[in-house]
Amino acid sequence: MNLKRTFGTILSVLGIVGLIYTGIAIINHSAQITTMVVIGIISLIFFSTGISLVRNTKDEAA
Repeated sequence: MNLKRTFGTILSVLGIVGLIYTGIAIINHSAQITTMVVIGIISLIFFSTGISLVRNTKDEAA
């Protein structure tokens, strides 16, 4: 079980969900713009961190 790769996948999925939520909220004008900017930035950080964890973690045979 590769914990780093699993955590990276979870972070990537959370980032994607946050970015989709931000996009939908901005299109529908359903929230304050500052809230959406903060959620978008946090989601982008989660997504990029998750992708880098998945990419840089090497598979090791047990």
